[in-house]
Parts: sequence; C-alpha cells; structure tokens
Amino acid sequence: MGDMSLRAVGWAQSFPVSGGVRQGRVWAREHLDALGWTQQAPETVDAVLLTVSELITNAHVHAHSTAQLVLAWDSQCLHVSVHDSSTELPAPREAGDAATSGRGLALIDHFADSWETRHQRSGKTITACFTPPGGLDPHRSDQSDQSERNAVEH
Repeated sequence: MGDMSLRAVGWAQSFPVSGGVRQGRVWAREHLDALGWTQQAPETVDAVLLTVSELITNAHVHAHSTAQLVLAWDSQCLHVSVHDSSTELPAPREAGDAATSGRGLALIDHFADSWETRHQRSGKTITACFTPPGGLDPHRSDQSDQSERNAVEH
C-alpha cells in the first residue's frame, strides 16, 4: 500500500494597518524563495505577490483590520489566505477607466487558479489557490531540506 500521508509546508503572519502591505509582499517573497518558486516559477510568484498585496490592502481599507496572512503549500496548490475582522463579504465591482481602485478581485480572479471566501464568526477569510507550471514540488529531495529549515525558522 502506498504512502497516503500529506506533506505540507506553511507559514502565518499578521500585518497591521500601518505599513503591512509592503511587509506582506516581502514576507511572502521570502517564503516563496524558500520553496524554490522565485527561480522556478517567477510568473506565479508575481501573481502570488499581487494577490497578497490586494488581499492585505482590502483587509486594511475595507475592513479597517489587521490582515492575517497564511501561505500553505500542500504539493498541489499554494493556498494564499488573508483573514480580516469584517463579516462583510467582498463583491467584485466594475471599475471605470479612470478609477484608481476596484480591480482587486478581478485581478485575483484572473491570476489565481481558484479563489473563495469563507464567512467566519470572527470575520472572513479569502483564499486563492496557485498551481505552479510543471508540477513544482518543494518536497523533492533537492529542495526539501531548505524548505523545512525555513518553515521551522519562521
């Protein structure tokens, strides 16, 4: 019988309203680098970082809340989740040509393989899933040691 265990790597960090968006991108890039994605899937990394920026911005601007960011890689999908304290669910909207906002969910819908919103007692969590091209797996023997070391350190 084959090994049915699930190997996963994950990290979590909170980003306050004051200055959290840039810090969130830097933090996420460090962990994507630990997975080997910055070298092997740079376009996916760009899409993930854009999503991190949009989700943290939405938590700060619309929920007036700290953004709790979780990155979890389960060998199939990188789950990028942001939780905030607002129970109001996001709604995509049409942004006019001159609008400087209102495109975040459309961008996430375009770049993520899938995304969903979960209503919770303490607010909501939006999770986007990213599958890198070529079946990139950080648990391969050439990447596993570094990924696990970084997951424990952070």
